[in-house]
Amino acid sequence: MAKNDLVGGSLWDNYSDKVSERMNNPKHMGELSEAEAKELSGKLIVADFGAESCGDAVRLYWIVDPKTDIILKSKFKSFGCGTAIASSETMAELCLGKTVDEATKITNIDVEFAMRDNPETPAVPPQKMHCSVMAYDVIKQAAANYKGVDFSTLEDHEIVCECARVSMSTIKDAIRINNLTTVEEITQYTKAGAFCKSCIKPGGHEKKEYYLVDILRDTLAEIAKEKNQEQDYSTLSNFKKTVAIEKVFDGDIRPLLVSDGGNVEVEDIYFDPDYTLVSIRYKGACAGCASSTTGTLQFIQSKLQELDESISVRMV
Repeated sequence: MAKNDLVGGSLWDNYSDKVSERMNNPKHMGELSEAEAKELSGKLIVADFGAESCGDAVRLYWIVDPKTDIILKSKFKSFGCGTAIASSETMAELCLGKTVDEATKITNIDVEFAMRDNPETPAVPPQKMHCSVMAYDVIKQAAANYKGVDFSTLEDHEIVCECARVSMSTIKDAIRINNLTTVEEITQYTKAGAFCKSCIKPGGHEKKEYYLVDILRDTLAEIAKEKNQEQDYSTLSNFKKTVAIEKVFDGDIRPLLVSDGGNVEVEDIYFDPDYTLVSIRYKGACAGCASSTTGTLQFIQSKLQELDESISVRMV
């Protein structure tokens, strides 16, 4: 079925092609039986989980090898929208071949990320992220059923939102992967804070150890610090310094020279604790240009010195 057969073009643009494929042609939808489990000398596990926010529900079937705890087969039934089907399909696929303990490490962020066509573009709009949260929760329920323990005992991370069972690591991952900058976006992507709202900020009806406003502030501060460290040329290894210099040549210097029929190659880079010397060779029109030793050379050096003032350039 084509995208435009389902939803208007502008709305459907918010969904990845993988989501379309998995909702229309799921390979892991269906049921598993005791007879199939017996054939594989495995244990049949069935788990149910529902999302109060939208009424969607998912049933997960596993056949697990009791000797190795490896999930041999994984299927699902979804009672919900197309995004719930796509998320459940992805979740069931991610479980295959993993041990039960490994499967419990799968988060809703992993599910959503696996549905992306490329790493930079979210697979679904924020308001549909709760579907992947549901997929994450049903894995925990299946693992609890297999182990014969309570669902809550499998949580190995700090739970920030008890209502939606969203962990600290899931929230931080969502902020980093999706470049979130507001608490409202965190709620859209993870459902944390969507229900009783006590975890959003201090002053709610229930006191919390962690609040979304603080997690967002601290995570954004960590990201900014990491970026500053990455941009501090003096702290980089020689390899990373070389990469940074080449990036300046490719992004800021070569395109301008090529537009005038010239070019430049980096012949050598010498690293001293106090300075960096970049040796260059002109090509094309630049090789015989009068300004190659004056204006052009000054332009190249000034661009590199935006990276760090200790960099100097010479012709060879």
